[in-house]
Amino acid sequence: MSETFDKLKEQLAKQGNLSEDDINKAIAATGAMSDDERTKLEAERYEKERTKDQKITLEQYLEASKVLDSAAEGSDEYKKALALVEKYESGG
Repeated sequence: MSETFDKLKEQLAKQGNLSEDDINKAIAATGAMSDDERTKLEAERYEKERTKDQKITLEQYLEASKVLDSAAEGSDEYKKALALVEKYESGG
């Protein structure tokens, strides 16, 4: 993957969203992305937006809690589970 894609993916994970301006600035700074990378990034942006407003059920919370106990800390699986647990515990 390109440096631009990696940076934007990291920024999306930290911020939870990306604007077109963010993407254009990253492209200007570190170069263009492939069409495949752009498609993947757009899919991840869409998924973040789609899941942002979803309510977390008790079952999802309990399942995510199990993942936190078994997954390697820092893994993608762990991060996703942690986000669900935190959202549920904050009233989401």
